[in-house]
Amino acid sequence: MQKTIKSFFKHSSTPPSTPQTSNFDDLFDGIRAQNHPEIRIKYTRQPTRVGESTSDGLTGEESLEEKNAESEKLKGKILNKKRKYAQFHLELGQSDFLLHTCKICGMKYSKGDEVDEKVHGRFHKNYTHGIPFKGWRHERVVHLPALERDRVIHILNCDPLAQRKKVQEIVKTMEIELGDGWIFHELCQVYLFVSSQRVAACMIVEPINTAHKLLSDSLPKISDGSSGKEVIPKPKTLQFGEICFRREVSRKGTNHRNSEAMDSNLLGSIVCEEEATPASCGIRSIWVSPSNQRKGIATYLLDAVRKSFGINYVLERSQLAFSNPTSAGKALATNYIGTGSLLVYKT
Repeated sequence: MQKTIKSFFKHSSTPPSTPQTSNFDDLFDGIRAQNHPEIRIKYTRQPTRVGESTSDGLTGEESLEEKNAESEKLKGKILNKKRKYAQFHLELGQSDFLLHTCKICGMKYSKGDEVDEKVHGRFHKNYTHGIPFKGWRHERVVHLPALERDRVIHILNCDPLAQRKKVQEIVKTMEIELGDGWIFHELCQVYLFVSSQRVAACMIVEPINTAHKLLSDSLPKISDGSSGKEVIPKPKTLQFGEICFRREVSRKGTNHRNSEAMDSNLLGSIVCEEEATPASCGIRSIWVSPSNQRKGIATYLLDAVRKSFGINYVLERSQLAFSNPTSAGKALATNYIGTGSLLVYKT
């Protein structure tokens, strides 16, 4: 067994004989002699592309013209393409860096955010110009001779659900300026002033039994001990020769709700008669959109209330009672009734 293995790995010292090569040549000659189909390959010259050179190493004139035309087209496309820029902001200790408060509508939003700015723009327009309103098929319209294109709609608690939901939406807008939690309840009646498919103003009234007559309103006074007279306090001043310094209070981040509260404080204390006066209609709240103020819309709503609040009778102007009025509310009531002796009631 070992001998056969050694003989297998044993290298032959003699070189390969020439007859073996001749045998291979004869074999290839026999294969060439067989009849096989001849395959011919044709090469065609392709047109030169832009940026490629010809066989001579030079670029053709046509390719240069095409290259220039395409480059001009690309330049035009780049110039006409709209570029998008990112807005960056620097935080330097601003109080409203993350959320900015609108001074008109009081909404907080982040500047530079497209979604927040769109939401604020929509809300700001509804607040300043009025809430969108397309109308209903069955409306309780109060007809006034002074109104031609506009109309006043009277809504009760027994009206359809769609009308009551619209009232809730309007009340939310009113709460931004007048405060929340007290404007509306189930026994209230609502009057809407509709103009150009928007609710431009709203007045909420309620039935009452008694009210108190307003006697006077004044600023807080301080008694002077030496003369025994009441003197209105003056702001503190500091004078150095001809130069006079006066202290001022700066208010930051005030919105309509805070300004309305300050207006009510400027009205001063309200003094009424102790004896109650019978009353049937109480004006609970009045709201007019900022862009529609000073147009007499609140007067139209008061006329509609006097005409439609009672059944088969019209209320007198002096029979209307107002909730705790602000300075603007008192001015409206005084001009409408014609006297400073108003009827005031607690909500």
